[in-house]
Amino acid sequence: MERMTGLDASFLYLETDTQLLHVCALLVLDPVAAGTNYEFAELKAELGRRLHLVPSMRRRPHRVPFDLDHPVWVEDKNFDLDYHIRRIGVPAPGGQRELDELTADIAGRSMDHDRPLWEMWVVEGLADGRIAIISKYHHAAVDGITGTNMMMHLCDLEPGVRYPEPERREIGESAPNDVMLAAGGLLRLPAKLGVFGMVPKTVGMVGGFIERRRNDKKGMAIPFTAPRTPFNRTITPHRTIACTKATLSDIKDIRAAFGVKVNDVVLAVVAGALRDYLRSHGELPDTSLIASVPVSTHGASRHEQGINKVSSLFARLYTDIEDPVERLGLIAEFNRGAKQEHDLIGADFLQDWAQYAPPNLFQLAARAYSEFDLADRHPVVHNLVVSNVPGPQVPLYFLGHRIEAMHPFGPVFHGAGLNITVLSCGGDLNFGFIACRELVPGIEEMAEAVHYSIAELLKAARAEN
Repeated sequence: MERMTGLDASFLYLETDTQLLHVCALLVLDPVAAGTNYEFAELKAELGRRLHLVPSMRRRPHRVPFDLDHPVWVEDKNFDLDYHIRRIGVPAPGGQRELDELTADIAGRSMDHDRPLWEMWVVEGLADGRIAIISKYHHAAVDGITGTNMMMHLCDLEPGVRYPEPERREIGESAPNDVMLAAGGLLRLPAKLGVFGMVPKTVGMVGGFIERRRNDKKGMAIPFTAPRTPFNRTITPHRTIACTKATLSDIKDIRAAFGVKVNDVVLAVVAGALRDYLRSHGELPDTSLIASVPVSTHGASRHEQGINKVSSLFARLYTDIEDPVERLGLIAEFNRGAKQEHDLIGADFLQDWAQYAPPNLFQLAARAYSEFDLADRHPVVHNLVVSNVPGPQVPLYFLGHRIEAMHPFGPVFHGAGLNITVLSCGGDLNFGFIACRELVPGIEEMAEAVHYSIAELLKAARAEN
């Protein structure tokens, strides 16, 4: 048994019927190219043989009575692999559009919190003999780094690898004692008063932030100053997705030509795609969109426990700037200042605040925020989430079969109904776009615009050389 940190638990507290806080990945596998034979029964058996490598896949959340403390992780004594891995067919003709629609449908379904918080859907019937894996993990159980590490236990560097049957094991822990959990929660209540120690620190941080902004305009964007766009509204449970791939070497050529970082180029590419999409729909604001950019604090956090070690910074995307090279330069310049300010705030600021979160209050607030459409009534905090996750740059084989593409999809939130996640893997950049279906019509246009955005920057980079 292991107690969740406040940050891990917050993803459970903030979840509603419409704000689903799991992350997804779409893996397209090509057994034909790798010369491997696909059989569902064998793929499921291989997953079962590897579960001991990822013990967290057998754990489920267990609530403390009356929510007196954060939930604990316990081993599921009734674990059923057949529940978690499922077989489904894609409608004909089995192309990308049909696969995207199926992925969006699965992404829009909630998960059973009485079971381990993951699902894996094996999709058959794709063109050219390919298969796909649609995986779902709750954000309470993974972040970008831990999710990638978990996936690596299910991958190999060569095709057809088969693990031996693990030794038969018994449940290693007894069921939690609710009376003891409740008593422990009561004893820990005085520690919650530590939240008052966070107040002066936060006030001082905000004061310093305002003072720096008076003297220097460079740095982190100010939340609640983002322009309102069609996707900055209350969301529904319906999802729409699109995905595309780009060559990582093109991104590196742009980086080298203009002396910036890969992350700067990724943000500039996303900004160009957003600008094209909003302009074509007659919705481009006169001021820059602001993105919330997750920042991994693995290796920087003083907290040893917990799965989610992540912070966030607010970045201007300069979607109001027409010239792509000027836009890239501004993004790079202001990102440097934003990173410096983020470092001043500290890697554990979000984790420290979340640790004191009262579960009942958090859940009531999340439901009220959703039910009363409060996201429509206050200034926009940020327009969307843009996440850039590094992955392995070698060919990978998932449960024996060659990975052709791996597209990630993060959660969307009330007030920010669009998430763009980028994963570098095997020499490619895999883009995953996910949004509330009612707020972002034609999301595939946004994915297509990625290539126009890259082409503009690549042409300028080659002219620079």
